Amino acid sequence: MRHYIVLAAILLTATACGETWGQRAVTGGAIGAGSGAVIGGVTGLGVLPGALIGGAVGAGAGAATTPRRYY
Repeated sequence: MRHYIVLAAILLTATACGETWGQRAVTGGAIGAGSGAVIGGVTGLGVLPGALIGGAVGAGAGAATTPRRYY
């Protein structure tokens, strides 16, 4: 159980990679889906619902945190 908690913490602290809005949304969604699947499997929610919820939240967070570029 401790291994799953550590893995979930690592996945949750990883940030979305990329410089554009689309890149950050995709990588945030992938990170969120992976961590959501782990958390869903551990908590009894289920792997698929956890991955779907985590992917949606991760994609939204990745897109919302895109840094603005001032040239």
